[in-house]
Amino acid sequence: MAATHAHGMKRDLMDIVCCPLDKHDLDLDVEAEEDGEVVSGTLTCTDCGETYPIEDGIPNLLPPDMREETPA
Repeated sequence: MAATHAHGMKRDLMDIVCCPLDKHDLDLDVEAEEDGEVVSGTLTCTDCGETYPIEDGIPNLLPPDMREETPA
């Protein structure tokens, strides 16, 4: 059985995503990148400063009060 390859978030997505709280632009802070795609990092609103995690290549744009906390 072939191993599955997890894809990361494409940087082009930054052209269309915005802060779900106030619709302002997001800044990208890359922690890990693979094959030109973001695997982990943070998106930060340029206006309100709220941060949104990128984990396993998936940006979590849910407002903070709607996110499930990952068990420690």
